[in-house]
Amino acid sequence: MPDHAVLFEVIAHPGGPLLIVAEGSEATVQPSSAHCHGRGQLVGLHRGLLSIGTDEGVHVMPATHATWLPPMQLHWGHAHGPFLGWSVYIAEDACAALPASVRTIRVSPLLREAIVRAATWPVAPLNPSQTRLAGVIMDEIATLPVEPCGLPLPREPRLLRIAAALVARPEDERGLDEWARWGGVSARTLSRRFVSETGFSFSAWRQRARMMRSLEMLAAGRPVTAIALDLGYASPSAFISAFHRTFGETPKRYRERL
Repeated sequence: MPDHAVLFEVIAHPGGPLLIVAEGSEATVQPSSAHCHGRGQLVGLHRGLLSIGTDEGVHVMPATHATWLPPMQLHWGHAHGPFLGWSVYIAEDACAALPASVRTIRVSPLLREAIVRAATWPVAPLNPSQTRLAGVIMDEIATLPVEPCGLPLPREPRLLRIAAALVARPEDERGLDEWARWGGVSARTLSRRFVSETGFSFSAWRQRARMMRSLEMLAAGRPVTAIALDLGYASPSAFISAFHRTFGETPKRYRERL
């Protein structure tokens, strides 16, 4: 994340948490290299599209969602076009009640408004009402349901090679048997290990990879018909149906949110 994205930082302080909030926008794409830090981090957007990558997979994050990264989680970020973003940094000793693994959540109206309110606070120890609102933000991070914006990656080298090829070209129509031969693994092993290592069947994972790519293409301004054909769908309506099943809204409505 660029340094001037919204920064919401919670650190230990004798008088309670200290919140430092700054806000700005990024007009050009500036990917960050892989890094980690001692604090937990919730990354979100007011506008735009961002990919957050870890050793476990890639989370393509629209403005309706946020990605939680526990302390010392190696990660990188890449913005798909201009964006306005924010980050919540939480001291390691305050993360015990927060998720211990990377996850993407849908930002609730309560969480969004609480962060907007926190952006108005001065840099100073929190007063009692601010401390209560900071607790609400922590509670939202801990309890909001996980949303399907991630693309988990297998760890077995042959499966990872196949997954990387599909991420690069999600429209590739080769079936499981053909991919197994290409990757030097039996079809049975490919099918079984993909489920055990990613939680998805091979076909469901490939569909998910296409959906993640479609978010990037929508953010880039590509027409829906062109996206559908480029990703290997038989028709725009087939793509729209798959998109709606995955994200709960049409590509048109999603683009309006961007």
